[in-house]
Amino acid sequence: MDYMDSGMRYTPSKDQGKDWDQAMTFLPAADSKKVEKSRTGRIAAVVGVIVFAAVIALMIGLLVWHFHFRDTRKRTKTMYSGSMRITNQVFLDVYENPNTTEFKSLAEQVQKQLRTIYKKTPQLSKYYIGSTVQAFSEGSVIAYYLSEFGVPEEEKSSVDLAMASMSKVVEMAGRSVSVGNSLRFDEVQNSALDSRMFSKSFTSLLHEREHTKPNQVRKIQSPNFPNAPYSPNTFAQWELRADPGHVIKLDFDTFNLEGNCTKDFVKVYDSLVAIEGRIMSQVCGYHHPINNPLVYRSSGNVMLVTMVTDKEKNYPGLRASFSQVAKNSPEMTCGGKLTATTGTFNSPNFPDFYAPRIKCVWTIEVPVGQFVKVLFTAFLLKDSGENKPNVCNKDYIEINNQRYCGESPPPIVTSDTNIMVVTFNSDSSFVDRGFKAKYESFESTNPCPGKFQCSNQRCVNTNLKCDGWNDCGDMTDEMNCKCDASQIQCKNTLCKPMFWQCDGVDDCGDKTDEENCGGCKPGEMTCRNSKCVLEKKRCDGTDDCGDGTDESDCGRMTDTVQCSDLTYKCANNKCVGKENPECDGTDDCEDKSDEANCDCGRSPFKTSRIVGGLNADEGEFPWQVSLHIKNFGHVCGGSIISQRWLVTAAHCVQDDAKTKYSQPGVWEVYLGLHVQKQIGVHVQKRNLVQVIPHMYYNSFTYDNDIALMQLDSPVTFSDYIRPICLPAPTHIFPMGNSVWITGWGATREGGSGASVLQKAQVRIINSTVCDTLMPGQITSRMMCAGVLTGGVDACQGDSGGPLSSPGTRMFLAGVVSWGDGCARRNKPGIYSRVTKFRGWITEKTGV
Repeated sequence: MDYMDSGMRYTPSKDQGKDWDQAMTFLPAADSKKVEKSRTGRIAAVVGVIVFAAVIALMIGLLVWHFHFRDTRKRTKTMYSGSMRITNQVFLDVYENPNTTEFKSLAEQVQKQLRTIYKKTPQLSKYYIGSTVQAFSEGSVIAYYLSEFGVPEEEKSSVDLAMASMSKVVEMAGRSVSVGNSLRFDEVQNSALDSRMFSKSFTSLLHEREHTKPNQVRKIQSPNFPNAPYSPNTFAQWELRADPGHVIKLDFDTFNLEGNCTKDFVKVYDSLVAIEGRIMSQVCGYHHPINNPLVYRSSGNVMLVTMVTDKEKNYPGLRASFSQVAKNSPEMTCGGKLTATTGTFNSPNFPDFYAPRIKCVWTIEVPVGQFVKVLFTAFLLKDSGENKPNVCNKDYIEINNQRYCGESPPPIVTSDTNIMVVTFNSDSSFVDRGFKAKYESFESTNPCPGKFQCSNQRCVNTNLKCDGWNDCGDMTDEMNCKCDASQIQCKNTLCKPMFWQCDGVDDCGDKTDEENCGGCKPGEMTCRNSKCVLEKKRCDGTDDCGDGTDESDCGRMTDTVQCSDLTYKCANNKCVGKENPECDGTDDCEDKSDEANCDCGRSPFKTSRIVGGLNADEGEFPWQVSLHIKNFGHVCGGSIISQRWLVTAAHCVQDDAKTKYSQPGVWEVYLGLHVQKQIGVHVQKRNLVQVIPHMYYNSFTYDNDIALMQLDSPVTFSDYIRPICLPAPTHIFPMGNSVWITGWGATREGGSGASVLQKAQVRIINSTVCDTLMPGQITSRMMCAGVLTGGVDACQGDSGGPLSSPGTRMFLAGVVSWGDGCARRNKPGIYSRVTKFRGWITEKTGV
């Protein structure tokens, strides 16, 4: 789209040069014939000399102009958007319509004065092409305009700098403007227009102007919505207005775009032209209207919404409602005086996005002799325009002359008097969801009435002291503890839950909890079957344990033992006693079958919100797949085990009243995916031909929670798409070992799903401990893993995904099944134990 199609064109006057001949005069000669005869030769010579000199002068002039004055550098079209307030005009309703005579007249005056201002600025005058006025709004009159320049690449930064100082230029120009019909400007703001908004590739254009009224809700929607996806190469913009004294509330009930904001995106501006200094948000991807709502409010009575799409990957699009809200309404007011001894306060409209250009001041006053402390229970004050970390010059909370911003809640803040002032400030760009805080009074001698005070000033319930958990965050609630009968007294004064004793993990940190755990006597080794044999019998060539434990890892090529439920069976039906011999890089079987089919469980990318998780690196878990319901999106995870087969959870494929999840036709599979809705070159998409839930799956207990999916065509393995290794039935995943959980599920209980694949490290939990924590709910086909202190776990949307056990190769230890909430203390995640289903997987898939 070329913003300047309607702009002014500058051409020479048609009359320029017309009167040249009339200006020439010739003096008459007394005797023209005589003069002709006597001077013909001399005149001819003089004329010849003059013509020659003129030609030489012209050539020299052209050369000087070409090499010295003419700028031959290649110029790039550069657009600047801006606004300025016209102080000596009053807004008229007809200014809303760009087709009215009044609009055109005022626009022409603005364009003329812009031209004059640019011409007075040397760095701008030589590159300036023209301007167009896009809109006007109240206050007295605000003009929104676009200016076009042709700028050499090497001059771009200096032009940007000159445009940034426009306010000073306008101020100086205003002092010299005659009173007459000239316009007076102030409050100038401009920025370089995003080049994606005036691309020549646009084939579909939409420009709508809407004005809402009291008690009226209007709708905007992307082209083709809801009947078809939006078109490629589309530019759409909506100018939204409200009555004076009101702001606009914009609420997206549908938002589903491509996940890459460099491709398809929406920008929301607190303006009527796309000034980057007034951008409220840039959004792409999918946003659930309940779990992740997009609700914005303007600072004034105007707002601009723009949508840009490229030539590929079109999605359903967007629909939003907008209405007007009075500036003096309760939802728009903030700050005030708080005099109760305890209470809460929050940013305007939390958890919706706060508006730009607001300032709220709360004065908290408690009785004399007491003090105030504030705890932030939610804190999201991230400004994308803030270039320096830990610098809070844009959106921030200020208490006791200290500013806080970002996404990490500040520590508990206390006052040194009975009064505390809390200030919230947002600048003109990039809004966030804000904060929620609670305050209470306390006495200097008792800062935590009825509670325990941590060294970091945090107050925690007294029943949390010495309970084995770091509730304070600085461990002060767990220091110098006297443990009760239900706890382990660690030598370092810590107390730990008794069910952690003798679980093979050093929970105390000094191994107190793993001492005196019974087992074999000194000089004896413990076999996997719990039998005790003398250490000296280890590797003596005789299977004294009976399960091959004492004869495993003895450095021999083949350690064949009597077959049992605890030994690995080779393809030739001989057994080896080595623990987990398959795919470890060593030929333990005589027929080398333990190293067959081992092109699995490795990522070519070596790297050192699942709840409490981190973004995975692209290709770090190449067996992870995203299972989508067609026309809906991600529902469950899964694991690649071969070119045609996936493993997921049985509960993911159970029908409900609305969807037949058991039918392969409702699913589509994305392999090699890293960011949801960002289908890059590494991603392959497949449909299904078969879904096989385990025949004994119990939907009440989640027992046998495993299922298989067959792809409609083989997938091509790559660095980003590889299978995970399947463990043998006898494979052992030792308790306490660290394993990885991955997925795009919710990053907090009840929250929305992650867009980037998340990873988190947890540990396998002892079956006895797990049964203690989840009494009567754990079967032999389940395994527990997690971080019992809470904060790290799988969650909704991670179901069916892998529990990956690291080693020489990654093995599929479990399938995400169920849990009691997400990341709760003492509530581990429950996974289907894959070793129990190894035979069933082979029977159904041949893998």
